[in-house]
Amino acid sequence: MEYQYPIDYTWSTDEIVDVIHFYECIEKAYEKGIERDLLLQAYRRFKEVVPGKAQEKTLFNEFEEVSGYVPYQAVKEIKQTGSGEKIKAVPKRPKR
Repeated sequence: MEYQYPIDYTWSTDEIVDVIHFYECIEKAYEKGIERDLLLQAYRRFKEVVPGKAQEKTLFNEFEEVSGYVPYQAVKEIKQTGSGEKIKAVPKRPKR
C-alpha cells in the first residue's frame, strides 16, 4: 500500500510489528477475506499494545483515513462469525 500505518513511536519494535500485522489483517479482510481466528488473534495482540478504547478509536480513525478500510467493521464481524469461518469485510460506500 502507498500509505503509512498509524503507530505510536513509544512502542517497542515488537509492538509496532504486531500492530502493523493487525492492520495487514484488516486489509486482507477487505481485499480477499481472512480466517476469523487469525483476525481475532491479531486483534487480541493489538489490544495488548493498545488497551485503551480512546487510543484504539483514534488509531482506527487514522487507519480508515489513510486506507479507506474500517477496522471497526472487520472487528465487529469477528463477533458475528463462528470459529473457522472466513471474514470478508464489505467496504462502506464512499461519501458524496
